[in-house]
Amino acid sequence: MKTTLLIMAAGLGARFGGNKQIAQIGPSGEILLEYSIHDAVAAGFDKVVFVIKRAMENQFRTLIGDKIAEKVEVHYAFQEYDSLPEGFVPPPGRVKPYGTVHAVLAARDVIDEPFAVINADDYYGKDAFLTMAHSLRSMQGQSSVASMVAYYLKNTVSENGCVTRGVCEKDGQGYLSKVTETYKIRPFPDGTIRDVNFRVEGDILDHEALVSMNFWGLTPWFFEAASRDLAAFLASDAGDPMTKEFVLPTEINTLMHTDGLRVQVLSTSSVWFGVTYAADKDYVAGELKKLHEAGLYPEKL
Repeated sequence: MKTTLLIMAAGLGARFGGNKQIAQIGPSGEILLEYSIHDAVAAGFDKVVFVIKRAMENQFRTLIGDKIAEKVEVHYAFQEYDSLPEGFVPPPGRVKPYGTVHAVLAARDVIDEPFAVINADDYYGKDAFLTMAHSLRSMQGQSSVASMVAYYLKNTVSENGCVTRGVCEKDGQGYLSKVTETYKIRPFPDGTIRDVNFRVEGDILDHEALVSMNFWGLTPWFFEAASRDLAAFLASDAGDPMTKEFVLPTEINTLMHTDGLRVQVLSTSSVWFGVTYAADKDYVAGELKKLHEAGLYPEKL
């Protein structure tokens, strides 16, 4: 069976101030998603699907796609408005994509096997890909099953502004019981981490809470269920029509309670870091440099 990695790279990078998916951050000018591909190939992944904007295709082929095509099967899928449910027309003036569920659905025509989903602008770690590869192989031939690699909240916040995280709860058997997309999380000077979405002083969150960083393991069953729910979301009057998004943590939580989806929470020894704001870049560059110096990566990927 194929072991497929879907990389979501079509976001606008508004908080970063540019296209962070192709920002050169590694010591030899590597972009962050190169590390994910390097680790995924080492873990046995043999197919990569880039979900991008059509305008980015030539640049992605030159920067990374053509380089890895000798080692893995490469496909491109496009998160554009023409891949939305038939009959839906976005409001005039909207340019923002419709979220991570739409990103995954954009790739449905090139995926027929269990697959992993990641963000392009996050570093997930070698062990995380090994763990996910094993999980995907166990899903072969199954339908309403999924998995996720969880990280500790304390390791996923930014000193440079608010971040969005899917805050998770799991049951005694290691399965996800609830995931709540939480939009404005930031550390406070007193050492607490708070959700300031509703109150300036914020609601204190548990440092040790598990969070989703959009590292999901899914099966093709997801496409049909998510297509149905995306259509309902777009038809709804809820939310600002110019900015609302349909995101994976929300949909996963819905499917657990409406369609019986079972999501195994995977543990990993890997440490996450990523780029949300331009000011995060120097920190991430320093962490990558340490990994190269420790011998975990070659001098140049």
